[in-house]
Amino acid sequence: MSTLPPAIFLMGPTACGKTLAAVELAQQLPVEIISVDSALVYRDMDIGTAKPETSLLAQAPHHLIDIIDPTQSYSAAAFRHDALNLMDEITRRGHIPLLVGGTMLYFRALHYGLNALPQADHDLRAELNEKSDRIGWPAMHAELALIDPEMAAFLKPNDAQRIQRALEIYWLTGQPMSALLKQQQRQPMPYQAMQLALIPAERGQLHARIAARFAAMLELGLVEELRGLQKKYSLQPGLPSMRCVGYRQAWQYLAGEINESELLSQGIAATRQLAKRQLTWLRGMPGILRFDCFASDLMQQILAAARPLQKS
Repeated sequence: MSTLPPAIFLMGPTACGKTLAAVELAQQLPVEIISVDSALVYRDMDIGTAKPETSLLAQAPHHLIDIIDPTQSYSAAAFRHDALNLMDEITRRGHIPLLVGGTMLYFRALHYGLNALPQADHDLRAELNEKSDRIGWPAMHAELALIDPEMAAFLKPNDAQRIQRALEIYWLTGQPMSALLKQQQRQPMPYQAMQLALIPAERGQLHARIAARFAAMLELGLVEELRGLQKKYSLQPGLPSMRCVGYRQAWQYLAGEINESELLSQGIAATRQLAKRQLTWLRGMPGILRFDCFASDLMQQILAAARPLQKS
């Protein structure tokens, strides 16, 4: 029997219903919710991130939402630092940390620790940026796939920041980033995590929900929200916040690069790709309890699994 304090991970792809499940768990268990979402950290980005409504947040407050401006960056290292501090505070209050989200890199960093990879090399980065200007990031992604197919499989062809970092590490060390990550000594968190994953038994149902949700975001005013963000902040399309699914396509629409129909179709396609990558991460994670996110008795199943954590 582990003497480590308990924590709950509630993971899953976008649009699988994690937020509602977390709020329900918060009504049944002595938990406090920590968001594990690289998009929800941004202030004023509400519609495109599917940020929980004010009424839900009042019912079940979430930590690590609305903590930085869209002009700022937030790393896995910053998340791990903040999350561990919050988990300690929550545990001291006699509650259980409930970590909820779909940013699998954050879950991995929290659970196993960060890796001592080489520092950034500004000259090499400048060279990589110059090359990307000539051939484009999809071509750079194709180059990465030749030297580190495992890492390339997790990255989008336009994920400039992470493609650059993976290529940089290879040229600095002569080894694929994926291999270095496996070699590094783990720094596990001081908690015993119950890992729960909401995974659709039928992928088509998730795709339908993704399509309906993105269409609803457009109806709610995603484009108008981005227009307001552009007025309020000094934004550039290359910022991490503006590379978030939905905002990237809305930016292209406002720039006249795509039309309204393409905004809808490309936004849905990008969200489906995001869900596919999240499911790929989950398939490779050990020790997970899996639940069909569309099961009619989903919450009964989750509560039954978490029953040992309930107060007597």
